[in-house]
Amino acid sequence: MRWGKALSQSFFNQDTEDLAYALLGTVLVHDAPTGRTAGRIVEVEMYRGVLDRAAHSFRGTPTSRTQVMFGPPGHAYVYFIYGMHYCLNVVAAADGVGEAILLRALEPLEGIELMARRRQQTLSNPPRISEVKRLTNGPAKLAQAMGVTREQYGWPLFHSPLSLYQGKSPVPRSSVARGPRINVQYAQEAAAFEWRFWLKDNAFVSRG
Repeated sequence: MRWGKALSQSFFNQDTEDLAYALLGTVLVHDAPTGRTAGRIVEVEMYRGVLDRAAHSFRGTPTSRTQVMFGPPGHAYVYFIYGMHYCLNVVAAADGVGEAILLRALEPLEGIELMARRRQQTLSNPPRISEVKRLTNGPAKLAQAMGVTREQYGWPLFHSPLSLYQGKSPVPRSSVARGPRINVQYAQEAAAFEWRFWLKDNAFVSRG
């Protein structure tokens, strides 16, 4: 695989904040029946269960929606919002805890034309950076471009058609910015938690 080795299951067995940093720079690959798409993770947000009013798992009790969040780390938590969009998360923390990391933005690397068709977006020839950025600079856009739906709910991201790969060398923390999460104003004190992480000066981040 041109994006390095697939991440092992043990990679996900780390503190949620450490995992959020570690996911930056890794490559998400989806080998779907319609073709392969791949993108480098450039922005994430973490959600910390009962510590976090913004988390779907805040009440500490699994539901039919959040069941996978309370399972072992490294699996896909996919949810539907606004009656029209899917979002993809990486389950984090120990089995039973209920934490996850939302993938907010990717830098498209492979299957860009397929991403554009899924997003019903027309590309120039050659595509402009601004056009490519719009394919995946937001969690709902990312999921649509990568062909992620409820079908991928619970898939192991270390051994399935939707998997994470090492990418290039690990991203140093000095290259990562952090700040409050987006669209969680309802979460009282948790709205101010600086639990969003992104690659500094990267053109594909949803918001700088």
